[in-house]
Amino acid sequence: MLSIPIGGIVALLFAAVLYVKVKKQSPGNEKMQELGKAIREGAMAFLNSEYKVLLIFVAIVAALLFIASFIEGSNIQVGLSVAFIIGALLSALSGNIGMRMATMANSRTAEGTKNSLAKGLSIAFSSGAVMGMCVVGLGVLGVFSLFFLFTQLFSFDVVTSTNMLFGFGFGASSIALFARVGGGIYTKAADVGADLVGKVEAGIPEDDPRNPAVIADQVGDNVGDVAGMGADLFESYVDSLIATMALAAVTMAAILQEGSSQTLGQLVLTAENITAAIWLPLVLAALGILSSVVGTLIVVAGKGTNIYGALRNSLYVAAVITAILSAIATWYLINDLNPFYAILSGLGAGLVIGFSTEYYTSEKRKPAQTIADASKTGPATVIIQGLQVGMISTIIPVIAVVAAMLLAYYFADFYGVAISAVGMLSILGVSLATDCYGPVADNAQGISEMAGMGKEVRENTEKLDAVGNTTAAMGKGFAIGSAAITALALIFTYITTADAMGYTLSLDLADPNVVVGIFIGAMLPFVFTALTMGAVGKAAYQMVEEVRRQFKELGLLTSDKNKPDYKGCVAISTKQALREMILPSLLAVISPIIVGIILKPEGLGGLLVGSIATGFLLAVFLANSGGAWDNAKKYIEAGNLGGKGSAAHKATVIGDTVGDPFKDTSGPSLNILIKLMSIVSLVFLPLIIAVASL
Repeated sequence: MLSIPIGGIVALLFAAVLYVKVKKQSPGNEKMQELGKAIREGAMAFLNSEYKVLLIFVAIVAALLFIASFIEGSNIQVGLSVAFIIGALLSALSGNIGMRMATMANSRTAEGTKNSLAKGLSIAFSSGAVMGMCVVGLGVLGVFSLFFLFTQLFSFDVVTSTNMLFGFGFGASSIALFARVGGGIYTKAADVGADLVGKVEAGIPEDDPRNPAVIADQVGDNVGDVAGMGADLFESYVDSLIATMALAAVTMAAILQEGSSQTLGQLVLTAENITAAIWLPLVLAALGILSSVVGTLIVVAGKGTNIYGALRNSLYVAAVITAILSAIATWYLINDLNPFYAILSGLGAGLVIGFSTEYYTSEKRKPAQTIADASKTGPATVIIQGLQVGMISTIIPVIAVVAAMLLAYYFADFYGVAISAVGMLSILGVSLATDCYGPVADNAQGISEMAGMGKEVRENTEKLDAVGNTTAAMGKGFAIGSAAITALALIFTYITTADAMGYTLSLDLADPNVVVGIFIGAMLPFVFTALTMGAVGKAAYQMVEEVRRQFKELGLLTSDKNKPDYKGCVAISTKQALREMILPSLLAVISPIIVGIILKPEGLGGLLVGSIATGFLLAVFLANSGGAWDNAKKYIEAGNLGGKGSAAHKATVIGDTVGDPFKDTSGPSLNILIKLMSIVSLVFLPLIIAVASL
């Protein structure tokens, strides 16, 4: 099993090489460095403030888990507490590294485009790859190290060890939700404020340096779409690994107890291959890392100017290599290809969802162009058409996920569903790189505009940014799809774990607790969305008022005498994001515990089913509507339907403003909501069963 830590180490070493490569590039002239420094300082100030809040949360939860060990007289809670802390730290670390890299690369990307479009692409993508490789490297090493310590050093059985790993997933998911919600509120408060006052009211360009909110907007791209996205996919990644290992561990316990093989779908697990089934997801993750390195090199070393083609080919190559290596590893370890077929279904579903998202959000495709056409009759029709696009776009992702689930279940039962999530996330190293490339390209475009780098450079950065919008949308679609499959795997793990604890769990629709749980679960994503959308609205209101005040009092639009107070807008976004992120995040942690205690494990199971059904659909709808509105605006800004400054353009700016919290706050945060509630349910399942048995 040495391939597992080797894969993790390779990922971190490759990330270090890319970091040095990017750092050696020129950061540009003095003005560019000044802008880059302002963005970096703003981003780090927010992250440091956010971590102070998260430190309190982590300390309280870890203490409660530790205290529970004395009450129960069990070491399991101690292991949960340690795993929780490590999961939280690694999740925060992966986001922190990615954001530091992105804020260092933005000015270098802009400067690189002076030489060639290919160089700008290489720098931006390399910075994203640092994030991708750190996420998969830390994830694999974290899960492997804890499981190895629990089983080998402390001699816990495999079921207890995997149950303690739920704490690792809980820590990662908690940090991810706070990071996603907080970062999303920050970035969209700044973006909405900058657009409404700058572009709509004052009629100035998007990244005009006279707009006081532009630095806060650039900062927001990093804290939301880099740090938040990194933490989001880190927890999806580790949760899928843990769920698969836990299901295999329960099967192992049954085999050892009964002394016979276990049939899971078409897969037969015996005493000879069950240990390999536990390690298989980690082996696949390590192989996916090697494939992602190859996919990354295609872009980093490329010399062409077909940006989207290069990014797409990197995904194709990584997926094909992963599929081949997975087949070899599965046959070698288990002597059965049925798990590989389940892996293939998840990998295929991930690609289908990604390209479906690209179709519905790209400015080169019909859906976004129909929204642009609707701008001829004003912002109301733009919003109506965008809602229609978002709703209809749910069809393909849902079909892809349910097809992958059914196929995976057929081949290997619950274990197959869980390992299909591992398959979908196996190429995360390169898929996350294509996503994090987007915010860096966006920042580079802003810097080129604010620093007055000239028409040619601005056109090159606009090309990078345009593709970045599409890859960011694809990344969100991939994150949503992986969240759905991972949440399904966690629900199956919840059912199986309850049975292993001696509690026969049946989600029978004739049981009123199950039905009530389904309704409450279906409601929670809407309540969560309302809270996060409302938080953006409140923060954006303050931002709008501040930008208007500075325009008026400092005369920024009529004179060069005064400079805008960028720090004032950064402070507003920071304060509001930290304040408003707490309630939605606590909702996800507390709801499963309360429902489980009141409605027993059956009601909690219903809650998980209801939340994933509406949460998945709502997340797809919000992300795709927002992405389509954004690219409809880009389509007009490219010179269509009157171009920038036209009535059609102003109408799509309104649509884009509505879509901002859709695609960058509420939609992405729902991914974590449905997974976090599942992992919380697993962590507190012993308590809930104990209460139900009274």
